[in-house]
Amino acid sequence: MNERALADTGPVLLGIDAGQTVTKAVLFDPDGHALAASCVPTRVDLPKPRWQERDMESLWRECAQAIRSCLVQGGVDPAQVAAVGVCGHNDGAYLVDERLRPVRPAILATDSRAHRYADAARKPDLAGQALAITGQVPFAASPAALLAWLRDHEPDALAHTRWILFCKDWLRLRLTGDLMTDPSEASASFTDVHTQDWSHQALKLYGLEELAERLPPILGSAASTGVVSDAAAEATGLLPGTPVVTGAHDVDAAAIGVGAAAPGSLSLVLGTFSINQVVADEPRIDSRWQARSFVRPQQWLHMSTSPSGATNLDWAVRQFGPWHPDGSPDFAAALKGAGTALARRNPADAPIYLPFLYGSPHADTLDAALVGLRGWHDRDDVMRAVIQGVAFNHRFHVDALRERFDILRPARLCGGGARSEVWSQLLADTLGLAVEVTDTEEAGARGAAMLAGVGCGLYADISEAIERTVRVVRRHEADAAATTALDTAYERYRAVVQSLLTIPTPKATSQEGFNAADQHR
Repeated sequence: MNERALADTGPVLLGIDAGQTVTKAVLFDPDGHALAASCVPTRVDLPKPRWQERDMESLWRECAQAIRSCLVQGGVDPAQVAAVGVCGHNDGAYLVDERLRPVRPAILATDSRAHRYADAARKPDLAGQALAITGQVPFAASPAALLAWLRDHEPDALAHTRWILFCKDWLRLRLTGDLMTDPSEASASFTDVHTQDWSHQALKLYGLEELAERLPPILGSAASTGVVSDAAAEATGLLPGTPVVTGAHDVDAAAIGVGAAAPGSLSLVLGTFSINQVVADEPRIDSRWQARSFVRPQQWLHMSTSPSGATNLDWAVRQFGPWHPDGSPDFAAALKGAGTALARRNPADAPIYLPFLYGSPHADTLDAALVGLRGWHDRDDVMRAVIQGVAFNHRFHVDALRERFDILRPARLCGGGARSEVWSQLLADTLGLAVEVTDTEEAGARGAAMLAGVGCGLYADISEAIERTVRVVRRHEADAAATTALDTAYERYRAVVQSLLTIPTPKATSQEGFNAADQHR
């Protein structure tokens, strides 16, 4: 983090990034340098198997704490904050009532309670209609699946819902008192992929027509239409009246934050989710990705994703070590050990890890697995298998995108895993593609701040913001020999996936699906 004092920097921009497990507030100068930052963990509740929830009021308090701490750390006069931008995880459900209070705990994008609705959505007839109308097929945490689940299992909660929001919309509501969403978030389930506006046809497809009046207005991602309220100012330390822009889905913000916003640009997020995305000037429809609205009108972000990312390493280190002397997980040592294993052992001799602790892009029934483990393997080999399995999952998604998009530039990489040179190089070798890392560890927050800068007139548009703020600091070229060896290992990985998919799973006793409402009423 840049340690320069803020007193002499003039206007600054505040970017807020509310992810699945942490909320970050970062101050940036107009050239995109991070000046101060605060990160507050967000509690995730697991009340039942497959459920992942959070208390919405606690999330707001954590966000306010992050903002206040960031301002204090920077020693900034709140009057210097020219504007605020907010991004957050998409999908899931944040429901508020007529008085704008939470109806129930928020449901996160890693929740899979509605998996049978997602299974129903993959049936050819429904999948074909969903793709044609919305540009995507719902997965377990999509609003289409979750709201149908709530309709059938928690009808009282849905009956008390006045507005259906996303994570950043809830935080923006608490900051300004205004209700709205932006195109990147709205396109999660219920917008027409061509018009980029709410679609009654999409709601009808999922049996959710009654929710049409509960969807918020859609405004531009960089639109400055609200200001910090007196109550929010007291909670955060911001100045009342500070402009707040609509904001965006965190992966769109990350694409902007690393400068991968031009058509044909590929960006990767090595974080909670495996995110692999390409910007285009027209929607290209395929069941292997989601064609969602980008932050510019008449542009689309094609996202091939799964909840199979860097959190696998977090889980592995917490379970198996290494640990610091105080007992906390030592991720740096784990990555160093994985690098040692990469250097000493051919991929053909390494264990295969399937990174599906929280879901997979192949089938909801496919679990994580460690295959090919032998007595001579040690913990470093296991950690190497974990980061390699995550890289292989990225390749699965990128290979699909490369079939329909010309990827002419190096991929831009961000997310927690991008901090590791070992993991970044492994990803380049696995993809056979150069990978670039830019000068921020907080791409989502910087993207949110850049949208704020556009909204308050500091930048003319997103292109100018990128040109002024984004710099490449590390480039990893694919090593041809390593790529060849990893190609063979990837074929083993794919063979393991295909083999496990043939194992019979217990038959569902429920007939849950988008048209199953009557059996629950």
